[in-house]
Amino acid sequence: TELEQIAYLACRGGWPRAIFQNADISLERATDYVDAVVHSDINRVDGSIKNPDRVFRLLRSYARLLGSQAPLSAISSDLSINENSSFDVRTVQSYINALKLIFVIEDMPAWNPNLRSKVAIRTSDTRYFVDPSIAVAALGIGPKDLMTDLKTFGFVFENLCARDLRVYAEALNGNVYH
Repeated sequence: TELEQIAYLACRGGWPRAIFQNADISLERATDYVDAVVHSDINRVDGSIKNPDRVFRLLRSYARLLGSQAPLSAISSDLSINENSSFDVRTVQSYINALKLIFVIEDMPAWNPNLRSKVAIRTSDTRYFVDPSIAVAALGIGPKDLMTDLKTFGFVFENLCARDLRVYAEALNGNVYH
């Protein structure tokens, strides 16, 4: 598979309907999904109304931190830049929990070979979306943008691989850890 095709597949995502659609239309599916999450889906999960602008900014921040073990404090700081009000860690955690409940993000826990070790407990989860196309849509980019920024493409590709590994592992009752 050519690199350009992999960039397209990462941006299109694994949405079943998108697989057989025209390329331009299939790329819009993740953007439409992000819009639905920001404006309606996230508010249905726990009964609290969330600010759509803040939800979108959290998705963008998460996408920028894709594949990292950024602590909640780093996400909070990233969100508070250029905003008059603060976005405290508790608020970030509540928004992240809501996004997990509606299957938008799925962080990867740390592997711990020693049951009594505190290492895994002290290690932050690796930040991933359930599908890399959500990260790409949150950043407002497409396949051509990934081709001009191979570092970002690498993180998106890592998310693509993590998604596929989880699908295969779960079919075998397994788990994937970082």
